[in-house]
Amino acid sequence: MKMKISTFGYTIKQGIKNIWTNKMFSIASIATMAACIFMFGMFYAIVANFQHVVKDVESSVAITVFFDEGTTQDEIDEIGQKIAMRPEVSSFNFVSADEAWAEYKLEYFDGDEAAAASFGSDNPLSDKANYEIYMEDISQQSSLVSYLEGQDHISKVRQSEMVANTLTDFNKLIGYVSAGIIIILLGVAVFLISNTITVGISVRREEIGIMKLIGATDYFVRAPFVVEGIVIGLIGAAIPLGILYVLYGRIIDYIGEKFSFISNMMKFLPVDEVFHTLVPVALILGVGIGFIGSRITIRKHLKV
Repeated sequence: MKMKISTFGYTIKQGIKNIWTNKMFSIASIATMAACIFMFGMFYAIVANFQHVVKDVESSVAITVFFDEGTTQDEIDEIGQKIAMRPEVSSFNFVSADEAWAEYKLEYFDGDEAAAASFGSDNPLSDKANYEIYMEDISQQSSLVSYLEGQDHISKVRQSEMVANTLTDFNKLIGYVSAGIIIILLGVAVFLISNTITVGISVRREEIGIMKLIGATDYFVRAPFVVEGIVIGLIGAAIPLGILYVLYGRIIDYIGEKFSFISNMMKFLPVDEVFHTLVPVALILGVGIGFIGSRITIRKHLKV
């Protein structure tokens, strides 16, 4: 047990020593890693806010269901029960004919009371009672519309097909761009850490040879380089996270003060909500890139 602890301690100590010995390459790797994680963090914050806005828009896009003439309230209630059971539906509400007419007057006769009064007690929308249905994922709109159009007592289903297609395509575009940028950043970071580890192996090649001659295990030789990669990755992730945490709040405050119209159009995610996901993801990326970069380099350059 004592031997294992001693070996573990040596591994950690030697890994950190390697960083210091090759400090110029290590600093370059940490700086590049920090830049990659910083760009990833900025991109994530932008995408998260865009998706938040899109989600708000999606939740406000309604499917409107109208009924056949003569449909009873019991039949309307039965349709409502079926709608409530659909997994695509986040919420829905019933709009009576009187409510539909009141909304119409408010929208089209606002400021022209005489025109509205000319209808007297008549309700020209007496057959326009409807359900307004809202969804969590607008991409599922077509499947829900197909289901509703096949139900009895429904005369018409009004959908926002163009809006739905636009939002769905926009979400796909964000996903593709995100994947592309992440792959590029990961590739650059792995390449640079690999170079740093390669230099460390070159510097210590003679020492490694002597260690093998006196019976050092493969783990004993390789482990410090893995530790070196992980520590570089961890430091390279922690630095930009701290910078981003400070910058994000200040940028949101600045936009709110200087560009109030943007704040009125969209609500930014609070910093804690963004970093609740960003911190673990960035740290895992940093450690993972460091580990993978070091392992690839060891397999390629360290024949033990």
